[in-house]
Amino acid sequence: MTVEDRIESLKVKHSRLEHEIDAEIHRPLPDGMLIAALKREKLRIKDEIARMDS
Repeated sequence: MTVEDRIESLKVKHSRLEHEIDAEIHRPLPDGMLIAALKREKLRIKDEIARMDS
């Protein structure tokens, strides 16, 4: 897997997490702990993408 492929894979995961967070936020009784965990994972992926881009 090339660096570009890895970055693209991470971008797909980042987008998926964004959708999961949005879906959880708009549920009748959102799970705050789940939202926080998803946001942490999204940030970790964003940081990894930034490291790989530089």
